[in-house]
Amino acid sequence: MADRVSSDHPSVQTIRATCTETTTGVRLELPADERDAVPVDDVVRVVLDDDERFAMVERALTGDDRWIRGVYETPSNARDPSGAVDLLASWVDDHDVRAGGSVLIDVVEPEFLYGLRKPGATAYYDAHEPPSQGLQDIARGLEDESTTE
Repeated sequence: MADRVSSDHPSVQTIRATCTETTTGVRLELPADERDAVPVDDVVRVVLDDDERFAMVERALTGDDRWIRGVYETPSNARDPSGAVDLLASWVDDHDVRAGGSVLIDVVEPEFLYGLRKPGATAYYDAHEPPSQGLQDIARGLEDESTTE
């Protein structure tokens, strides 16, 4: 069974990201000194209001800038968001986060589970162990097969 932890628990690291507008919606820009807290070019679980979804941290073609461009229903949509619904934009609207404003990213399980919350809010997460690498590879293979059919 998963442990329930709050965003203010000592085991949870918090990163303050900046919400910026893009031509297609919004993205969360990670500060340079926190860029190693989230894996790049790998799908991670992101909790939005108690619902686990998926996102990928992207890296700029030049430089060290990193951001989360969207949050999606499935891991395959996080890898290839074309045609998928980005849940980040509606979450930002629902929580009244303005462009240039902050969003807190809680590191619940490094390289696996993260949570988004508005500054000043407390969130609760079901912290559970990530699957073994072998299970991750099997799941990724099944996802890839289902998207090619």
